[in-house]
Amino acid sequence: MKAAVIGGSGFVGGELVRLLLGHPSVELAQVTSETMAGKPVARAHPNLRKRTSLQFVPRAELRPADVTFVAVPHGESAASTPALLETGGTVIDLSADFRLKEAARYPEYYGWPHPHPELLARSVLGLPELHREALRSAALIAVPGCIAAASILALRPAVGLPGADPRRVVVDAKSGSSASGRDAGPAGLHAERSGVMRAYAPAGHRHTAEIEQETGARIALSCHAVEAVRGVLATIHLAVDRPIDEKELWRCYRAAYGAEPFVRLVHDADGVFREPEPKILAGTNYCDLGFAVDPHGERVVLLSAIDNLGKGAAGNAVQCLNVRFGFPETAGLEFAGLHPI
Repeated sequence: MKAAVIGGSGFVGGELVRLLLGHPSVELAQVTSETMAGKPVARAHPNLRKRTSLQFVPRAELRPADVTFVAVPHGESAASTPALLETGGTVIDLSADFRLKEAARYPEYYGWPHPHPELLARSVLGLPELHREALRSAALIAVPGCIAAASILALRPAVGLPGADPRRVVVDAKSGSSASGRDAGPAGLHAERSGVMRAYAPAGHRHTAEIEQETGARIALSCHAVEAVRGVLATIHLAVDRPIDEKELWRCYRAAYGAEPFVRLVHDADGVFREPEPKILAGTNYCDLGFAVDPHGERVVLLSAIDNLGKGAAGNAVQCLNVRFGFPETAGLEFAGLHPI
């Protein structure tokens, strides 16, 4: 099948290209970029030298494809998606433009009214662990944000435990610099980013809406930038009003994710990586989940680690592709990561 990537010169676009070039059932036909049109794809993504001879093309030269991945900034996809859908192909959007079901939340969290609210009901959130059956026939798939994906996967099973209080959930998320994109501005400069542990959104982060939508909980989200290129670590504090032991949590998470190919439970008694750690997930589509019980604080602590460009974006999008078209779910996503790195 033929695939195209719109916005292929950014970090997410580059990861999409890398994964699609290695997919056994996909031919990557076109990659667009307005700023790099006419230049080799490997000029923006040097890791792809000798992996492809494709050149970037302007959006105006885009041809219909079986599936089109859209990796453009928030707000740019919503206006053009109807035309893409009219070609009959599937659209997998990696912006925020179709993640939320309520149009009223777009002015609240993104500052603009949605131009096509009628499409929000048709879109399916691209998280196979939650929406696998709906994805099998979806024409429009909205891949969740990286912090949202990590938090939803960690919180969704535990929020329904007897004694858990979904009105008191605190999410503390830390992310690497690639989550800000290639054009991050002054805050992304090495001189400003090096050595930081910066609270860039102590409250009001836009991923709050996604997490609340998919978990039914009331979320207090704080986001920090740390000195790493890839990775998200979400630490979630879930208040409880009764004792919960680790055996109960093991049963809960095994029931939810025991058969999932890309979710691993990581809570070991010893070793360097006893709990989820984003570093060893770079380039993979895994989400590692862990937990701890804190009776003193009357809380359960949930931990979730992903690569923000992997399970937080491009890897998750390719997993959705596999579900949508009936390919093996791990196709093109078999990379296990590196250690040490």
